[in-house]
Amino acid sequence: MTESKIKAALDFPPERVWEVVTDLKHYAWRSDLSRIEIQDDGKSFVEYTADGYATNFHITSFKPPNRYEFDMDNENITGHWTGIFTRTEDGVILEFREYIEVKKWIMKPFAKLYLHMQQKRYMADLKKELERSGRT
Repeated sequence: MTESKIKAALDFPPERVWEVVTDLKHYAWRSDLSRIEIQDDGKSFVEYTADGYATNFHITSFKPPNRYEFDMDNENITGHWTGIFTRTEDGVILEFREYIEVKKWIMKPFAKLYLHMQQKRYMADLKKELERSGRT
């Protein structure tokens, strides 16, 4: 199993950060996605990269504005993601943890680096969106 974590302090209320992270209908701020399809059950969704590569997600914990978790699966990986939102005096500390099992042995040496790069990109996109929207 490969694990990657990223942590960041943001000067925005946890409720606002929660809203942006969990709103599956408004994903244009994500530079890595072309679209998201929300399934009928409301707890499952499919994210498509710019290249059309699909990953399936199933929400396993939704506790506003503190904890968000889901399982994920595609042809290359299976895993679990946890987002923890901790209120501070100035805003929120985010901690994202991702655990994956790589399905193709050839990808195992690159899995941790890939996860870390994805998390950094997501966090950078999130910060831009929060600053752009300016809503607190």
